[in-house]
Amino acid sequence: MQHATGNEIEKGKPKSLIREYTEAIIIAVLLALVIRAFVVQAFKIPSGSMKSTLLIGDHILVNKFTYGIKIPLLEKEIVHFRDPQRQDIVVFRYPVDESKDFIKRVIGLPGDTVKIQDKIVYVNGKVLDEPYVVHSDDKIQPAAKGPRDNMPALVVPPGNLFVMGDNRDESYDSRFWKFVKISELKGKAFIIYWSWNSEGDFTWMPSESYVRWNRIGSLLH
Repeated sequence: MQHATGNEIEKGKPKSLIREYTEAIIIAVLLALVIRAFVVQAFKIPSGSMKSTLLIGDHILVNKFTYGIKIPLLEKEIVHFRDPQRQDIVVFRYPVDESKDFIKRVIGLPGDTVKIQDKIVYVNGKVLDEPYVVHSDDKIQPAAKGPRDNMPALVVPPGNLFVMGDNRDESYDSRFWKFVKISELKGKAFIIYWSWNSEGDFTWMPSESYVRWNRIGSLLH
């Protein structure tokens, strides 16, 4: 008669194939939810307000713990890492309609004075160096017509940001609806993982293909 030694482990009944697959799916779903809640979240760019940094059809990943860790649903920060920095590209809840997410670039930090004169942005009295900016309209609108090209000086309140799109003449941003609360940030955009051109074709030419191969993997600055 054969006896089990202390080093032997008694084998239980093998799991059924259905149970193994079910457990694997549950674990995968839980991991995906945790990653989406605390680590990274995917977003698709629906408009040209950030052109040419971001194009319509770009799919990006947003780092959700760049600034801190929040409790999901409650969106209460439990760990703070760092404050947003000027020229970060951020995703946030649109202040006018919080059911929507917007993506813009940080221009003014709390306490900053932001002014726009003839399309040029001044922060604390100095011209802001913005190599990423695109202007699609050569005409300069007077302040009486709106704040697009000329905006009087505004001081960014504590706990808020002044944000703008890179495509300045086609962006609806803080010039029109003022400030974004830092607490409403979802994270910092850091990479384009996929880019789809709905007006393209099946070709390997980057400028003509449905897939913008040259944009995939591009880091965002």
